Amino acid sequence: MIDTTFEASWLVIALFVIDLVVRIAAVIIVPRNRRPTAAMAWLLAIYFIPYVGVLLFLLIGNPRLPRKRRRKQADINRYIHDTSESLEFGTLRPNAPDWFRALVRLNRNLGAMPIAGDNAATLIADYQESLDTMADAIRRAQRYVHVEFYILQTDASTDNFFRALEEVAERGVVVRVLLDHWANRGKPYYRQTLRRLDAMGAHWHLMLPVQPLRGRYQRPDLRNHRKLLVIDGDVAFMGSQNVTDSSYNLRKNIRRGLHWVDLMVRVQGPVVASINAVFLSDWYSETDETLTDEIDLFSVESGPGDLDCQIVPSGPGFDFQNNLKLFLGLLFAARERIIIVSPYFVPDEALLLAITTACQRGVHVELFVSEEGDQAMVYHAQRSYYEALLTAGVKIWMYRKPFILHSKSLTIDDEVAVIGSSNMDMRSFGLNLEISMLVRGEEFVRDMQRVEDVYRTLSRELTAEEWRRQPLRSTILDNLARLTSALQ
Repeated sequence: MIDTTFEASWLVIALFVIDLVVRIAAVIIVPRNRRPTAAMAWLLAIYFIPYVGVLLFLLIGNPRLPRKRRRKQADINRYIHDTSESLEFGTLRPNAPDWFRALVRLNRNLGAMPIAGDNAATLIADYQESLDTMADAIRRAQRYVHVEFYILQTDASTDNFFRALEEVAERGVVVRVLLDHWANRGKPYYRQTLRRLDAMGAHWHLMLPVQPLRGRYQRPDLRNHRKLLVIDGDVAFMGSQNVTDSSYNLRKNIRRGLHWVDLMVRVQGPVVASINAVFLSDWYSETDETLTDEIDLFSVESGPGDLDCQIVPSGPGFDFQNNLKLFLGLLFAARERIIIVSPYFVPDEALLLAITTACQRGVHVELFVSEEGDQAMVYHAQRSYYEALLTAGVKIWMYRKPFILHSKSLTIDDEVAVIGSSNMDMRSFGLNLEISMLVRGEEFVRDMQRVEDVYRTLSRELTAEEWRRQPLRSTILDNLARLTSALQ
């Protein structure tokens, strides 16, 4: 009996010492090179649920790509910067404001992509029209088709897209395909999609594969969230839409009647080379295969338009949060109007400060989100910021259910806009590989504003009075979700 009591006492002491060591170590290790909010969230998790918190930190506590992949990205950035340094990409529009030139220089230093003039960009706001327009462009391919989408599924809605790939592959056009591993695995039509790619002879690879038995592993919640298509280096598509049915073929979405609303842009001109460079960099990261000898990386031929465009890639392969810095620069530069479309809006302190400061400067700010949430944690984390936004004077539009507004865009005054795959949330800033396009040109902004007008007619405004009537349970859920959103 004495021996049992003695052993139990030592066990309690050992557990106490281990717990104390873990807590002290966490204070030293967790905050290093991490945002204060993220560090605090991790420390709270480790302190309140120590064993689970430590396990989660070991599993997903490193928001960076493996060292080898980071070296690859650095090599790619240097190559693109050095190759394009002496080239001129079309004729830029005159009289760019000083802040715009400074922002372009910042993007160039962070993401290595040059600004290009003489581009044309056409918005496509209809979901099926976007898929079919991409299919039509694929059918005109002569040399290669580069496909990179976060989610890629063969289904009834995307069959025309896949048939176009099959047709060009049959006549000898090289088809290269990248799709995110974790976003597609286990999803409807995953195996059918891979079999169809194999049958057509496409060269395909999974992005950021989590396959430890094959020696491929990184933090499992890192995602390549980019959506882009390049044909022959002449035309490209990018934006928010995946290649899948608007319901994503998920039973829960079909049961709730949910459909996604997206926005894509068709691009022609010198900037297509920059979009292709993003694909080539991701291809190299996954395959170790360089394609620069086969493909003219930087075509300098003028396009059919007059837009200045700059591609800004971002993600954990970069040292800095390129997309966040782009958004912050634009928000602080705005003088009259800011329109944000972001289905998942979970800002960090800097972004929230930039938006509220803009309101205090007298800038008109509107935010478009969805009335319905498809991801509970993000939905509630997003809601936790509504009070601060409404108090500052932000006009919040909620796109009516059963539709999920999935477009991602930002317009500043009447001359500058951003469109791409990046949400304004901490996941997009720190964990996702994204692609954004900065555009200068009144004609493009007018097109964006027409899309925003349509969204406005299909939305309802959230008022401060309505928000104050939220039940206590919703406030608790929102605040808890806000804490977990910072676990990066």
